[in-house]
Amino acid sequence: MCDPVTCNYPIIVTALGTSDSQVPKYRPGISSHKNSLMRRIAREMIETILLALLLFVLMEFSVQNFKVEGSSMTPTLAQDQYLLVNKIAYARVGMDDLGSLIPFVHAYTNGSERPIYAFRPPQYGEVVIFHFPNDPSRDFVKRVIGVPGDSIEIRRGDVYRNGQPLDEPFITSSSSRSYDPVFVDEGHYYVLGDNRRSSNDSRDWGLVPQENLIGRAWMRYWPPGSLGFIE
Repeated sequence: MCDPVTCNYPIIVTALGTSDSQVPKYRPGISSHKNSLMRRIAREMIETILLALLLFVLMEFSVQNFKVEGSSMTPTLAQDQYLLVNKIAYARVGMDDLGSLIPFVHAYTNGSERPIYAFRPPQYGEVVIFHFPNDPSRDFVKRVIGVPGDSIEIRRGDVYRNGQPLDEPFITSSSSRSYDPVFVDEGHYYVLGDNRRSSNDSRDWGLVPQENLIGRAWMRYWPPGSLGFIE
């Protein structure tokens, strides 16, 4: 008999305890694929965190919650309701700040220091939050009745703006008192509570300076039964 080498028989070598199906095979690119996957996951996590921080900052600067205390705005707002207030609704840009960015602004405005509203100034009928002029540590909520240039007069509870009576469907409790005409100066607003019988407002302490404005009352969110936007 001849040995396997001289007889050209095939020689099968099998590692102890292994079979052909168990022998690991080299697969190029697996390590680089895993690294790429980990980098993509890390990038997505960082982007998510940055987006969450951006949203938090935007919410912090643009929206604030307030609690209603008192009955001066009933029936529009009730005691212990919570509001979301849009703080950027009446955002203003000073002429000095704008002039540093756009050189010809001061020439265009003829040197006026009147601030420019980023969106628009308060409008008739809007419910606003502001620092109480006589005590800025306190915040009030009232409705805008007069804007700069208006003349406001109250005759036996009826409000006249520039000589014309106002239609105020939101009023359910009026006062019968009369007040002399008040001219609304530039940069100021005349505000009243909807509950005229128990509201401490411009009839008592005068106008609200525009720098005292915090924002526009946007919506009621608590309690759940009061959920809704404020018109």
